[in-house]
Amino acid sequence: MIKMIAPLAFAALIAAPANAACVAEYKAKRDNPLELFYATATIKGTCTVAAARAQLARQLGAEGLTLLKVLSVSKR
Repeated sequence: MIKMIAPLAFAALIAAPANAACVAEYKAKRDNPLELFYATATIKGTCTVAAARAQLARQLGAEGLTLLKVLSVSKR
């Protein structure tokens, strides 16, 4: 029985990071009047700065914001 549980526990540990959320820290702005924003957002897909930049630019643009910079991405 223990021989069967150990591989399952090991598989769960390996699979956990793959299911981890990708979180991006970013700065954005809105003009007229000028407003600056610092926030975090969950990113879908690959956890890279380029992917975060593309996704955030679309999302923020729909809200009337301009993405200034993606500061970091990390899996949590």
